[in-house]
Amino acid sequence: MIELRGVSKVYGQGRQEVPALRNVSLRVEYGEVFGVLGQSGAGKSTLIRCLNLLERPTTGEVRVDGRDMLSLGPDELRVARQGIGMIFQHFNLFSSRTVAGNVAFPLEVAGCSRVHIRERVAELLELVGLSDKANAYPAQLSGGQKQRVGIARALAPRPRVLLSDEATSALDPETTRSVLGLLRDINRQLGLTILLITHQMEVVKSICDSVAVLERGRVVEQGKVVDLIARPSTRLHELCYPTSSTRNGVVSQGGRRVELSLVGEHSTRPILTTLARRFGVDAWLLEGSMERVGETRVGRLLFELTGPREAVDGALGFLREQGLTLEAPHV
Repeated sequence: MIELRGVSKVYGQGRQEVPALRNVSLRVEYGEVFGVLGQSGAGKSTLIRCLNLLERPTTGEVRVDGRDMLSLGPDELRVARQGIGMIFQHFNLFSSRTVAGNVAFPLEVAGCSRVHIRERVAELLELVGLSDKANAYPAQLSGGQKQRVGIARALAPRPRVLLSDEATSALDPETTRSVLGLLRDINRQLGLTILLITHQMEVVKSICDSVAVLERGRVVEQGKVVDLIARPSTRLHELCYPTSSTRNGVVSQGGRRVELSLVGEHSTRPILTTLARRFGVDAWLLEGSMERVGETRVGRLLFELTGPREAVDGALGFLREQGLTLEAPHV
């Protein structure tokens, strides 16, 4: 659905060159919610603008829904952009237009009939839960309601791709959860492919199927969110659990320190009790957490195993046989 191949973007020339993207490659599958996670200055906004050619890459290829975007002429590009919706951090609504008028705007530009516009606007306002706000103005809405208007407007031309540029970063946590739930519902109901950029780990854990971590204009890793979070050696795991490390300052008990990831059914099993009973080892719990990543339960345990070397080695072997993801450095 969306594919970037070796995309770089450089601003300026000569000594004034500023590289914003460096050889970025990523692929978003049909119907997927894909996140691009990075801090300010990582190149996220440049990347999303290169997707719809608001910025033209310096080098590389951009394909959306099978089209080579860089090969399109002005008229073809205008048509292609109708299939790419966009929602923004600060809503970008017309203050002089009602909610219905804002949603209708892209349909008016496209030359749709009044009957079609009226029916489509009513359908979209019902979808985002704002049917009773059709005649209200943006100044009369909360931040979450404004973002719902922005989502409805982006969906008006029936795009196959929806781009989200930090759409929840200006919202409070409860409203963020509500808007993310709406986006996930839209993804499922309409089969819409969504690419969102964010600096918020909670957004990635809540809604994204896959993620690319962007740092200084480079993709440092990408893959399924659950798989990356479950592996202690990944950058996403480090960002998700910034205190999880064998260097976290917890006093050692003189054993083998283990960081264990528990995904799905493994997260409900009494792992430490099983090790103690079966192998006669002591498990000193140092840190632990349990949460949901999308619809999957994911847990993390940091503990030390003490006891006879053979017993500790047997316990570690048992964990590996169970297919659990772990790191067991010597302490």
